[in-house]
Amino acid sequence: MGLDRTLLARWAPLPLRLIVGYGFLMHGLLKLGRGVDVFAAALAGLGIPEPHLMAWVTVIVELGGGMAVLAGAYLTWVSIPMIIVLLVAIFTVHLPFGFSSIKFLAVTAQGPQFGKPGIECDLLYLACIVTLLAAGPGPLALDRWRRRYAS
Repeated sequence: MGLDRTLLARWAPLPLRLIVGYGFLMHGLLKLGRGVDVFAAALAGLGIPEPHLMAWVTVIVELGGGMAVLAGAYLTWVSIPMIIVLLVAIFTVHLPFGFSSIKFLAVTAQGPQFGKPGIECDLLYLACIVTLLAAGPGPLALDRWRRRYAS
């Protein structure tokens, strides 16, 4: 009994949507929880112009994009600002720290200690978004429902 590759291919976008959507949503919620002003101060320290505005834009992209990807809604449109946020993160924050996102430094009494993350996770998010754009949102997606009933 072999695997039905057609069935697997049909469902393959779903786990990508779940991890990308959840990841973006959680990053946005964390920024809200800490306070957007804290994130704006970090952006100012990186030399990002209009850091307060850019902080809010990033939070809105992460929250809105995350929810949309989870729902499989408007993937083509929300992917553009999500990709921009990832590229800015790569070139302004993570690139100087290399590729690896996990840099084990030591184990202390407080637990394991890790260094600053590189570009690995950002590239994984980019690969997932590009794959979703190429393959479509898969089943259980509002985009599929909208297209079906718009015709």
